[in-house]
Amino acid sequence: MSRKSVSLSLVTTAVVLVAVFAVFEKLPLRARAVSRAAETAAQPMPEPAPIVKPAPNVVQPVRTLPPDTKLHTVAKGESVPGIVHHYLPLTTFLTGSELERAIRGANPEIKGLWPKPGSEILIPSYKESWTEKPVLISKNFEVRAVYLTGTMAGSAKGLDIIRKWREAGGNSVVFDIKDSDGSVSVPTGLALAPEQKSYPIRNLPKFTAFLHGQGLHAIARIAIFRDDALVTKHQELAVQSRSSGGAWRENGKLVWTDSSNPKIWDYNIALAKFAAENGADEIQFDYVRFPAEGDQKDAKFLFESQHPDWKRTDAITHFLQKAQAELKPSGVLFSLDVFGVMAWQRQIDLSHTGQDIPEMAKYCDVMSPMIYPSHFYGMDGIKDPGDAPEHFIGESMARFEKVTATSGVVLRPWLQAFGWRTKTYSPEYIRVQVAVSKSKGGNGFLFWNANNDYSKPYAAMPEMQADKAKYFRGDEVKSFAEKAAAGSGGASKGTAAN
Repeated sequence: MSRKSVSLSLVTTAVVLVAVFAVFEKLPLRARAVSRAAETAAQPMPEPAPIVKPAPNVVQPVRTLPPDTKLHTVAKGESVPGIVHHYLPLTTFLTGSELERAIRGANPEIKGLWPKPGSEILIPSYKESWTEKPVLISKNFEVRAVYLTGTMAGSAKGLDIIRKWREAGGNSVVFDIKDSDGSVSVPTGLALAPEQKSYPIRNLPKFTAFLHGQGLHAIARIAIFRDDALVTKHQELAVQSRSSGGAWRENGKLVWTDSSNPKIWDYNIALAKFAAENGADEIQFDYVRFPAEGDQKDAKFLFESQHPDWKRTDAITHFLQKAQAELKPSGVLFSLDVFGVMAWQRQIDLSHTGQDIPEMAKYCDVMSPMIYPSHFYGMDGIKDPGDAPEHFIGESMARFEKVTATSGVVLRPWLQAFGWRTKTYSPEYIRVQVAVSKSKGGNGFLFWNANNDYSKPYAAMPEMQADKAKYFRGDEVKSFAEKAAAGSGGASKGTAAN
């Protein structure tokens, strides 16, 4: 093609483009947009951004719990027995087996010992806060009691003993708050109380409420000055040795606190007040004395320097005067355990123990001499005193009645409910003690068995109940409701039922 032809072609093409452009510019906007859209459609399109929908505002339903229940979320490694142990004091159930059955009944999905972590368990009969006040009675109320260690009282077996004793005709139970080894049965928060991993009675008002529900008078026993746990940790509170300058030991054993030390007084009184505030109807002090064995000349006491004019008897009576004054506002009864041999008023016993019976009787409502026949060895020329209950019960009560005649104190003896040093221990042995004590001025009785075996008293009670004139009156405790119905208001002293 010649240069002239090429030039002509270029000119022609340019003229055509100008004409097309002129026509395009004259098109309406919509037509242009379609044209551009068509052009754009030929290009590759980017991926569209994902559409995120806003999450709906879901409201979880609130679980409505039945009354008196609590929802527990299971932690990793938590077992059913562990849950039961934790919640037992916070429920109305008395034993772990009862609570476990109730938990499994309320949560049928629990099949084994290890519930699924994060799952929720309903705790039935939940009661976080407990209060119980004493049921106040006259000091002349005729108590018929058995003794339980703290460990036994807090166990299922102990609860069975309590129920059986009530069915047999008993109306009272003595239980330990602090035993003579210094261990305490209940958590108190007191500074001098021993640090323990566990307590047999974890909820004292719950326990006293159980006793009240059974129609029983609740007697809290506190072993006072014999306290191994306390002097082991605080040897400065022990009786001191003149020879060594350290803690004194009774026959090689470190067991006695200084009976004249005000710190010891305050600790034991605080325990007593704690028991009264949590439903105990009576506070009973045991071991209210100085040590009677060991090297007495080597034993040094605080009163010798602070009150040089005192004797051991003065320290005891001053302590009791203070304790009585501090317990009086609660209205509970205040009773003391004393050696049975003190009725003989031998000077050697008096000088060692400090138990001046006529003076002590002024500062308590009830005095309980421990007149176990088997313990009177070497007395009154009787070879086997354990087999002479008539003599030693009768002689002891007559002597105590004489030396306390002007004090107004009630005599309620501890009687022997064990077979040590006697070949004749039997239900009849029990009945003889009770009958002789009553004939000699005793008002009620307390049965002692360190192992809490009361098979012989159980067997003896039916005959005694059938002949109350010979053995006992048969007083019963009035509940709060009964007192209120009678117009007493349920909380005044001197409202015993006869």
